[in-house]
Amino acid sequence: MNQLRPLLRVLFIVVVGFSAFGLRGAAPDWSLLAATAKAELKKAQVPGCAVAVVHEGRLVWTGGFGVANVDTGQPVAADMLFRLGSTTKMFTAAGLVDLAEEGKLRLDEPVGNLAKGLTPEIARLTAHQLLTHTAGLSDPNAMEGPHDDVALGERVRALGPKDFFDAPGRIYSYSNAGYWIAGFVAQEAGGKPYADLLRERIFRPLGMERSTFRPTMAMTWPLAVGHGPEDRSPPKVVRPLADNAGAWPAGQMFSSAPEFARFCIALMDAGRFEGRQAIPAAVVAKLTQAHAPLPNEDRHYGYGLNVRVADGLRWWSHTGSRTGYGSLVRLCPDRKFAVIILCNKTGANLPALADHAAELALGIPRPAAPARLVLPMDVAERARYAGTYTNGRTNLVLRVANGRLVAATGGEITKRGPHRFVRAATKTAPALEFTLVADATGRITHLSARGRAWRRID
Repeated sequence: MNQLRPLLRVLFIVVVGFSAFGLRGAAPDWSLLAATAKAELKKAQVPGCAVAVVHEGRLVWTGGFGVANVDTGQPVAADMLFRLGSTTKMFTAAGLVDLAEEGKLRLDEPVGNLAKGLTPEIARLTAHQLLTHTAGLSDPNAMEGPHDDVALGERVRALGPKDFFDAPGRIYSYSNAGYWIAGFVAQEAGGKPYADLLRERIFRPLGMERSTFRPTMAMTWPLAVGHGPEDRSPPKVVRPLADNAGAWPAGQMFSSAPEFARFCIALMDAGRFEGRQAIPAAVVAKLTQAHAPLPNEDRHYGYGLNVRVADGLRWWSHTGSRTGYGSLVRLCPDRKFAVIILCNKTGANLPALADHAAELALGIPRPAAPARLVLPMDVAERARYAGTYTNGRTNLVLRVANGRLVAATGGEITKRGPHRFVRAATKTAPALEFTLVADATGRITHLSARGRAWRRID
């Protein structure tokens, strides 16, 4: 019997250990994401992507798929730099709020108190309005321009009354120009160029050594080349590389999927990374607070992040698009899960790949295609919706013709929900999903599509 005791002890340990492992469940097989990544790249005609997955607060998987350059066939490596597009905004917000926590500015005071040379209309805006896209600003395009640090101040000081489509504070409407101003205010409050400020306050504390806004720095590291166009056409290299230092804070940061994961890990742990406080907890709290409701949607905008609750879990997310590149990041702080996807084609972000990662990590089934409801509209309802809606240089016109609600550019409007509509595709424009926003009296005041709002003017 004494001789059997050691063997029985070993068997006991094995059985208990196996039982405990069975209760926890097997670790996700992240290699399954490779097939999804390759299928999505092929389906969307995207040359390549880099992916990083954070699970239970740790970076558990990275992968590079496809090619970094269709001309050379160089494969994508997981640690290659990509341009992020608008996922840059969470970094700009973090830098500005960090300065506010130090007392260098107040988020609710006019930015003209700190940044000089602004037009009166811009000077009256607050950092809070800029960071939440509630400043009433239109969304001008500025993919290309000067490359030196003074370009940011020059661009922001040139903004004025023409760049507003509505009064500040009335409605959420996504505006890159708002983040140009936010980056400039951070630069003025911090007393150094915006790119250097972010490196000092955000990148360096997190060990993001390759992340940068400067193309001449990015090109010294392995870099995925940008491709166009923004559709499912065969990709072509964008030459020259699109760059505009006046627009860096809104979407022109370079980073890799593993380095971006460091920022995500810190966000989900109240700013802590590798046992130290890399970002103040108060900064994270403000970034991830539900500040501004999105019209007719179940989510809010924080500072540089979309914020929502689904199935009892908090989610923070953003997508990005810049000429040649696209990105997507989703975080579930309640489970310490995040997925980062960086692509080298304009506007690409591979959401099905992110859905698969969430399924593996959290057991959340991949979403089914929504039902395509078509609801009736009577004569009075069609007349109520018809009108002209404006944002900056673009107008969207809805009119009644032959008993149907149509867009002025063609395409019949169908109603898909209480506030949701779809304009059918035409020869010159793709289908457009949009919502209509009413005031307390029921009058339609805005049209909202793709995060932007158009103010009704008739």
